[in-house]
Amino acid sequence: MSEPILTTEGLSCGYAGDAVLSDINIEIHTGQIISIIGPNGAGKTTLLRALTHHLKHQQGTIRFDGRDITTIARRELARKIAVVGQTTEQPMMRVEDYVLLGRLPYFRRYQLIESKTDKSIARHYMRLTNTWRLKDAKMNEISGGERQLAAIARALTQEPALLLLDEPTSHLDITHQQQIMELVASLNRDLSLTVLMVIHDLNLASEYSDRLILLDGAAGRVHQSGPPDIVLTNQAIHSVYKTIVRIGTNPVSGRPCVFLIKTPPVGDY
Repeated sequence: MSEPILTTEGLSCGYAGDAVLSDINIEIHTGQIISIIGPNGAGKTTLLRALTHHLKHQQGTIRFDGRDITTIARRELARKIAVVGQTTEQPMMRVEDYVLLGRLPYFRRYQLIESKTDKSIARHYMRLTNTWRLKDAKMNEISGGERQLAAIARALTQEPALLLLDEPTSHLDITHQQQIMELVASLNRDLSLTVLMVIHDLNLASEYSDRLILLDGAAGRVHQSGPPDIVLTNQAIHSVYKTIVRIGTNPVSGRPCVFLIKTPPVGDY
């Protein structure tokens, strides 16, 4: 197995002194796609914010490339970790200008405009994400799926070692969901980019992830982590989601597949 790029030991994090998550010990290995799953309110986004040091953790340590994340300057961290949030901004600016914002961590002192190198890097990732065709469009005039692709292009323009995605497929139809997930898979495969994402759809998580981290919101801890076939079990889903499911197998990929079980009406035998 590859070396871990990001680790936590005894991590506790939350808001206003109240811990949402406690004693979190995880390893994110280089070159993998890892998905954080769990019910609403389980602390998935809270964990992501703590891992990027946007939320100060209460206890424990977070290490990136073996270094305590609190010792890494934000400018340096922005060159190594890129984040695409749940909600993509809709500013009245050209898509190309929006993507170029990803080069800000590389600006030299007193630099005010992008260099030729900056523009070349942005153009490369816009073509990779199929957003170059939108370069002159306004961010507030394109579709939700296109904005998500533009946000990923901006994150890639940071040239990170680790890409964090917070619910990248939320509010998208299945066409755009597949487009986003296939892009993530290709970035991981072709660029050896490590990806950590929060995702609600358990079947998408199963299909595209090397490992899953299942959070138990009631306990505020990691319930289980490992490959999809280890984490996605009837017992684990019922325990954490309080929902009865049946785990089957995708006939094409062989990955676990979660099927909801319709509850029969009262008196229906």
